[in-house]
Amino acid sequence: MSVLEEIILGVREDLSARKKTRQELEEKILEIAPAQNPIPFLKREGMAVIAEIKRSSPSKGLLANIPNPADLAKTYQATGASVVSVLTEARRFGGSLEDLAAVRKAVSIPVLRKDFMVDEYQFYEARAYGADMVLLIVAALEQTQLVEFMALSARLGMRALIEVHTMEELERALEISPEIIGVNSRNLKTLDVDREVFSHLIPHIPEELVRIAESGIGTRDDLLFAQGYGADAVLVGEALVRGTNPGATLRALLGQG
Repeated sequence: MSVLEEIILGVREDLSARKKTRQELEEKILEIAPAQNPIPFLKREGMAVIAEIKRSSPSKGLLANIPNPADLAKTYQATGASVVSVLTEARRFGGSLEDLAAVRKAVSIPVLRKDFMVDEYQFYEARAYGADMVLLIVAALEQTQLVEFMALSARLGMRALIEVHTMEELERALEISPEIIGVNSRNLKTLDVDREVFSHLIPHIPEELVRIAESGIGTRDDLLFAQGYGADAVLVGEALVRGTNPGATLRALLGQG
């Protein structure tokens, strides 16, 4: 069983434990503000950064103690982030839907629910807890699921970030007419990171789409490397949470000192 398969197994088990009637979530959705469109925030002059709330990971273990994700999100927004990503998977990443709700209340920029989306119930959860975007991992889904889940995201007012790791996955992603594609440089089998994946895949994504480089962005040089191959934005987590001053790290990534 691969790391991805193990994570998804845990996601399904945790989901079954918390599942309620969808009607409760639908009622909650009616009470919150409509989702924001993240595309203008990501497709802007210069590079955009999706800054992530990330406590731990399968490859590195514990990364940071984040007792107040809302405060960290405010710091991200104040120092130039275009979107805040909130990991909500509990077992491997230490996240929660409560983190998502807290961040949504704390910032005015769009918020991404970063999780392993494998059941339609999770999309109602995402919107009910304030997400403007959701992540769809091509490697984790059949093609029919990709189509259905992207359509469900749109019906709920959210945009889908379609994540790919290989050329085959990119071809599958392009078949469903996405608006946002993320290229993840982390190998899902070995968990190794190779930023050359950006150079191999990003140039094949049409320029009118939002092109995001994910994983392995730790320095200004990494950001410029991804930008050089056509990335409009980068998603950064570990580099921001490991340091003592995430705001200064974000400014450095953006070339602001």
